Amino acid sequence: MQVQSLGDKILNGDRRALARAITLVESTRPDHRAQASDLLEYLADSNRQAMRIGLSGTPGVGKSTFIEAFGMFLTAQGLRVAVLAVDPSSTRSGGSILGDKTRMDRLSRDPNAFIRPSPSRSHLGGVTRRTREAIALCEAAGFDVVLIETVGVGQSETVVSEMSDLFLLLLAPAGGDELQGVKRGIMEMADLILVNKADGDLKPAATRTCADYAGALRLLRKRPQDPEGYPKAMMVSAIQEHGLTEAWTEIQTLTRWRRENGHWDSRRRDQAVYWFEEEVRQGLLARLRQSPAREAMDGLRQAVASGQDTPDRAAKRMLDDYLGG
Repeated sequence: MQVQSLGDKILNGDRRALARAITLVESTRPDHRAQASDLLEYLADSNRQAMRIGLSGTPGVGKSTFIEAFGMFLTAQGLRVAVLAVDPSSTRSGGSILGDKTRMDRLSRDPNAFIRPSPSRSHLGGVTRRTREAIALCEAAGFDVVLIETVGVGQSETVVSEMSDLFLLLLAPAGGDELQGVKRGIMEMADLILVNKADGDLKPAATRTCADYAGALRLLRKRPQDPEGYPKAMMVSAIQEHGLTEAWTEIQTLTRWRRENGHWDSRRRDQAVYWFEEEVRQGLLARLRQSPAREAMDGLRQAVASGQDTPDRAAKRMLDDYLGG
């Protein structure tokens, strides 16, 4: 594969080339990883940036429906929109359904939109390990907005905030109990809470839920990266396409404030450092799984499993032997 040729096609907005490139960066083959690294380095010179919006929510809240309605709203404004949707992988078979394109039929046929479902491969954080690189490819292809849909809500979903400029949390009317175990962590990361399905018989419940979360947000400590009044809760209806204009206005207002006050650039710098450290961690673990360290690691694993050694002591011995004490 000619990296430069593929890169030039991506810079020219070739959707097939973009799809091939995402497949390349998701591959675990060593030769593909080397090509992916070269490709990303080649594309970095374009210095194109998109608005990166992470989105999560409770099961059944209507994430795909909202993304389709919101994506269609944005393309109607003349914007090019990329959607990176992460589907959960089976812990037994490793397979994924990858049905997001089916659920976003209208958006998938929009010439100004690009939808890419990817399997999580059991990677924690609601995203794939290479989602960040897929975002960079979409930016190089000239997309104005990149929407990252996570697997579903949970404490680990906050990882998406380390690769997005804004994080939207979708909630269902009267669905507060679903977040009792995780809402502190997820709410501290959210920039906007959108109560979806605020229509028909559910509208009164949506109004109450929105008021409850607006009150909860006021109790949280104000974040330095936010202007007065943020984060905030508001109601939307993806089915009736109500509240989308207001949500987009709030997103633009918050984005503009962060850019003007230097928080946008500092957030991206912090994210770059985070992913550098993450790559170091993953790289070290991969090296330790290779020979000759693999044999020693297998022996320590068996010692831990049999109770002859403790996990922390075995881990320290492994690191001391191969990285120096």
